[in-house]
Amino acid sequence: MTEQSLIYHEDLQPDHNIALGERTLSKAEIITFGRSYDPQPMHIDEEAAKATLVGGLCASGFHTCAVMMRMACDGILNRMASLGSPGVEEVLWKKPVRPDEPYHARYRVLEKRDLASRRDVGLSRITVELFNSKEELAASWISIQMTRRRSPLETLPERQSASPRTPLADIWSGPAEAAGSLPDGYFEDRQIGETVAYPPHTFERGAIIDFARQFDPQPFHLDDEAAKASLFGALCASGWHTAAIFIRSIVSARMQANAAARANGIRLPAYGPSPGFRDLRWFKPVFVGDTVEFRSRISRKVDLKSRPERGLIVNDVQGRNQKGEVVFAITSQILAERHTPYRPA
Repeated sequence: MTEQSLIYHEDLQPDHNIALGERTLSKAEIITFGRSYDPQPMHIDEEAAKATLVGGLCASGFHTCAVMMRMACDGILNRMASLGSPGVEEVLWKKPVRPDEPYHARYRVLEKRDLASRRDVGLSRITVELFNSKEELAASWISIQMTRRRSPLETLPERQSASPRTPLADIWSGPAEAAGSLPDGYFEDRQIGETVAYPPHTFERGAIIDFARQFDPQPFHLDDEAAKASLFGALCASGWHTAAIFIRSIVSARMQANAAARANGIRLPAYGPSPGFRDLRWFKPVFVGDTVEFRSRISRKVDLKSRPERGLIVNDVQGRNQKGEVVFAITSQILAERHTPYRPA
């Protein structure tokens, strides 16, 4: 594709739906991703999945996001002068994504503006939505997209006043439990401030490229020269790759601790599914050879009138690199079984 034929920031039209095509996931694809990144029973074992709340095999929510990202790349991003994204405001998982069922997606610009710090870059707030064959919304996200301008602005726009963003919580200076030491506990027993540290993960070149080829084939994740010319300056991991490693770290630790507890005859509460997450932020690129360690801390517990037998546990999760820089943050959410149903006063 030539520079002249690319879609630039000026070309983006708010409220215009762009069809991203259709995608069907096989059982093998769902299980392969689940085993690699989210090894919960409903994603890796067809029989065990029948006994879970989702009632059968379904894709990991992060697999769904990765597939939506691939559809967005094929449908529009690889025809855009895309410069990546600093994060995702919110992801909603509304319906399980099942094997051998057709899904289609669409991309829509909600609003756009010029970037106050750079004349050659614009920002757009976009949504990607995934629908099943019944036209039911299965999943959606709202994120920020950076796109190069065809013609740089002559002068920088005035900075718009914005609502102050909640500062990033410090979850690194205090003590933390070792990953794999805490099995799932009932909602009432989980404590706000409970912190877990997970083993570090090093992002190797081959793994970065393999994930990008499958789910996020933008040039700065695949090609050294293209990455050097991008805002990132060098080959870096897809943000969804970083997110996949985060969920693998947490789920693997839970499964390890749960297995040990069950071996000792302890009855564990049911967990899941997750309704989605908020405030996913990619603060810095994760480059080849970077080592990222994750921590999670329970920040809130929410009683649910709509599901009195469950409560919502909210975690602040961060990843930092070998320099001590926070490169990743997310507010995760999961449903947890209660000892006794919630009865509002």
